[in-house]
Amino acid sequence: MSQQTSSPVQAVEQKLKSGSKPVIDFDRFRPTRSSIRARKRHNVVMTGLVVFSFLIALVPLVSVLWVSISKGLKRLNWDFLTHNMAGVVGGNPTLTGGHGGILHAIIGTLEVTAGAMVISVPIGVMCAVFLVEYAAGGRIAKAIALLVDVMSGIPSIVAGLFAFSMFATIVGPGAVNGFSGSIALSLLMIPTVVKTSEDMLRVVPNDLREAAYALGVTKQRTITKIVLRTALPGIVSGVILAIARVIGETAPLLIASGFIVSTNFNLFSGRMTTLPVYVYNEYSQGLAVCGPGADPGCVASIRMERAWAAALVLIVIVLFLNLLGRLISKVFSVEEK
Repeated sequence: MSQQTSSPVQAVEQKLKSGSKPVIDFDRFRPTRSSIRARKRHNVVMTGLVVFSFLIALVPLVSVLWVSISKGLKRLNWDFLTHNMAGVVGGNPTLTGGHGGILHAIIGTLEVTAGAMVISVPIGVMCAVFLVEYAAGGRIAKAIALLVDVMSGIPSIVAGLFAFSMFATIVGPGAVNGFSGSIALSLLMIPTVVKTSEDMLRVVPNDLREAAYALGVTKQRTITKIVLRTALPGIVSGVILAIARVIGETAPLLIASGFIVSTNFNLFSGRMTTLPVYVYNEYSQGLAVCGPGADPGCVASIRMERAWAAALVLIVIVLFLNLLGRLISKVFSVEEK
């Protein structure tokens, strides 16, 4: 009988039994020139696709910024920022030489958004803490998670109708104020705050919790001093994302907060104008009438110019809030050594 040729594995086993070190031929595992060229081609193609996708994504962003800046800077000045629409008639100039402003809309936007934050941030963060730290995997947690998912898909105008109906039931028919708008926006903010906070809390390693429990720290103190402190940058980012989600809403605020041409500082009484509602109202009215008897300084396209300038101010406010959120995250983040 002819002697059978031993396999490479059997040869290695024989050498191990005999005490000699096996010699491994690493050259067999080296990539060939064709495979190297194929890898380079694939790398070039995928890099090109990623860069092309990035450029495509920049097109709408750059176009929106360019149109807003080019059309908004024409009317954006100090008089526009420090006056409201009281006493403005058509396209005629006011006594100060301007053509109306957005002071009342800026104050309304800041107050209504701040009221929504006061309502939604504590509720959203505490709900996330309950889902992650106390009821993880339970029936209650699954039911709450389902309700949060349902709330995230509610149309914004439904939130406005709910807030208006609630105030009409409690206060009386026709109750329209800024706080009603804050409640409408909080209904839209809570799902975003809950989901982002929940994701950030789950990222916190369990070793930190176990180390705190081993030292005798209570669960409540572990959550407030360790878990929330570690997840704070992500929670702040989620809150900023929720603010950016609702600060441009128009439909719920038209119903819940209404529109007014004068400045209202009281969030709980009277109508209150926000920047999105101001932009919608100005743009929907079209051109102003500048007939033969109009003032020499009458501007027919003043409403369009005011709308674009207000939109630019809204973009600047969102940018400032994002920068503020990054600063807060950097200040309160846990330093890694």
